[in-house]
Amino acid sequence: MHDNTVDRTTDGTGRLCDLTFEQIRKLNPAANHRLRNDFPDEKIPTLREAVAESLNHNLTIFFDVKGHANKATDALKKIYMEFPQLYNNSMVCSFLPEVIYKMRQTDQKVVTALTHRPWSLSHTGDGKPRYNSFWKQSIFVVMDILLDWCLHNILWYLCGVSAFLMQKDFISPDYLKKWSRKGIHVIAWTVNSFDEKNYYESHLRSSYITDSLLEDCASQF
Repeated sequence: MHDNTVDRTTDGTGRLCDLTFEQIRKLNPAANHRLRNDFPDEKIPTLREAVAESLNHNLTIFFDVKGHANKATDALKKIYMEFPQLYNNSMVCSFLPEVIYKMRQTDQKVVTALTHRPWSLSHTGDGKPRYNSFWKQSIFVVMDILLDWCLHNILWYLCGVSAFLMQKDFISPDYLKKWSRKGIHVIAWTVNSFDEKNYYESHLRSSYITDSLLEDCASQF
């Protein structure tokens, strides 16, 4: 779904510039892909177009919502009304409990999941501190501890989730058992190497999200 409102993005130099959706529509999302010659006329799809194409190929859809809880839930409500088959093969997930809570308030039939990476507020995905100030870094470390506890003990229940999307490096057999006892399905992200996939499939017997089915690719945090 889209309108003709202005989007704030970068112009390649790090500076913000104003773009309408119609201008974004002219960009080629496959421009830097190694198979770009096989897809010369690709366009950035609307939400509806992406959903229709995914359903046409019988794909499971993870709606990964990054923010704007009210706008996101309004848009998704319309999509679920137009494509009721989504109730059986899609999931709305987010790092933000507010998004999941509002989605459940809007439509309790939608399958939802909380997404999490421990220490995400205080550290980047490669483990580097986000802040140079000792006190600021310390505050966000404490916030990370509180967030992690709340997600695992309170928020998962208040939000009424069916699954928990956890960063792959923090999943163990014991972790899976703890969630299983709560009736919650754990999905790892993002599992991109052959060895990791084999571990999740043969040892953990757990679901995972990957960027590639055929080859190894860079890890995502």
